[in-house]
Amino acid sequence: MDKIPSVNLRDFLSDNPERKQKFVNEIGKAYEEIGFVALKGHFLDDQLVSNLYSEIKEFFNLPLETKHKYEIPGIGGQRGYVGFGKETAKGFKKGDLKEFWHFGQYLEEGSAYETEYPENVEVSELPNFNKVGKETFQMLEKTGKYVLRALALHLGLDEFYFDTFIAEGNSILRPIHYPPITQEPDDAVRAAAHGDINLITLLMGAHGKGLQVQNHEGEWIDAIAEPDELMINVGDMLSRHTNNKLKSTIHRVVNPPRELWNTSRYSIPFFMHPVSNMPLNALENCVDEQHPKLYEDTTAGEFLHERLVELGLIKK
Repeated sequence: MDKIPSVNLRDFLSDNPERKQKFVNEIGKAYEEIGFVALKGHFLDDQLVSNLYSEIKEFFNLPLETKHKYEIPGIGGQRGYVGFGKETAKGFKKGDLKEFWHFGQYLEEGSAYETEYPENVEVSELPNFNKVGKETFQMLEKTGKYVLRALALHLGLDEFYFDTFIAEGNSILRPIHYPPITQEPDDAVRAAAHGDINLITLLMGAHGKGLQVQNHEGEWIDAIAEPDELMINVGDMLSRHTNNKLKSTIHRVVNPPRELWNTSRYSIPFFMHPVSNMPLNALENCVDEQHPKLYEDTTAGEFLHERLVELGLIKK
């Protein structure tokens, strides 16, 4: 496969059973073959997208000492600001050439997860920053819910199988700033080759070259979305749960050509996580003689902790 397939969520949301099944077949095939799709018909409108980019550009343009005010110790970077070069991809020594912000789940008062999740961090300098971030989080979460419903049907499960696991899930919205490159990078790239930890990732901002996906032949493919598309990929949790039937594909963000070093790049992934007690044990209908069980049983919370240690964001 040498390009990322495009699908339209409006097919799944239609009242036409044939269109709905067409979407299930298309996204299932794409996730078995390359693990990425470009998705039209999502719940983000153009104005919200424009507002979000405006807010995050203003935030990353704040003085460094102001941004560091929002770097919260002791929570593994799960909320607020994470500074330049702090995150390192699994298996790499060099920190990625990026800084980012984390919006987390918005809980109802009295939620069972109030003590488990850190609180979201309010940016006092930008009155609309948190409001726009929250609305984007909720629209991407809604989009992801329907994608997972389609995948549940593809896997032969009840359509609403994932709903209870993602309600109040430990999801993260991460606006990323890749600053201009000012000197020859010492083996560092904007984001080294990696697989995502979570169930699925919904990515805004893959409209220019930079994001690349590795296909099964080991070739790197440019993953470029249309302006009205989100790039959505399978994460390691979903890959484990389906015994690798759905593929968590290695991807990276490469440095631009030298003539574009003086430009910033922004991308905004939404990492859709379940609640921590979701079992990631291989689904029974994904294991047979031709496909023996590949992974040990674990939960989403245990797997996340293990990966955050590997990324250098928390200590053992």
